[in-house]
Amino acid sequence: MTPIIGIPGCAKSLGDHLFTATPARYGQALIAAAGALPLLIPPEGEAMLAVLDRLDGLLIPGSQSNIEPARYGQADDLTPGQHDAARDATALPLIRAALARGLPLLAICRGIQELNVALGGTLIQQVQTVPGRFDHRGGSGTLAERYGPKHTVTLSGGLAEMLGERAIMVNSLHEQAIDRTGERAIVEAMAPDGTIEGIRVGGARSFAYGIQWHPEWEVQSFPDRLALFAAFGRAAQAFRAGLRKAA
Repeated sequence: MTPIIGIPGCAKSLGDHLFTATPARYGQALIAAAGALPLLIPPEGEAMLAVLDRLDGLLIPGSQSNIEPARYGQADDLTPGQHDAARDATALPLIRAALARGLPLLAICRGIQELNVALGGTLIQQVQTVPGRFDHRGGSGTLAERYGPKHTVTLSGGLAEMLGERAIMVNSLHEQAIDRTGERAIVEAMAPDGTIEGIRVGGARSFAYGIQWHPEWEVQSFPDRLALFAAFGRAAQAFRAGLRKAA
């Protein structure tokens, strides 16, 4: 059977109504490269933890919103008006619960930041203001220009083995980044300016990685992106097979 991957959505206001939304490319990448089916999870807080019983994996997607700094112990808010409290209240408990039950997890962009916060880490709110760091935001231009390769990342550990490379070119569309790593967060990808670009959850019972770039973009055109999603799909399939065997 095809594994089912949950994707926590964002709370979006359109006109007079509140919607659950996330870019379609995440689900498309799961179908095309992971052999899995996406399931959008509404941002309704801890009530959504029950959905984990029906899932074979969890993909935490990127977003234009930022995590509320109070979630990682910072009083100063450098990006007011750019938060999504409903998503924070949903994704953070889902991440912790998924790790506790050994559910495969892939966290992308905002997702790696949520994963780090869920592990007890902190964030840089505006990495472009830190001396010596790049401006990691996407800039202007067409979507293809904004999501085009911007800089290298060096890989190590499980990520290097999974992708079959020690360095790759990645896109870059983020303002916030990992500051202090959370407990069990093992750094396995770095940008040339010292920005953390990828982590693995140490001691995780299954696939558990966070990626700062956007591997879901044009996933079938880049071998490293295909390899990442394929590995995630295999982990989800193995999780599903284990549940069937236990039943």
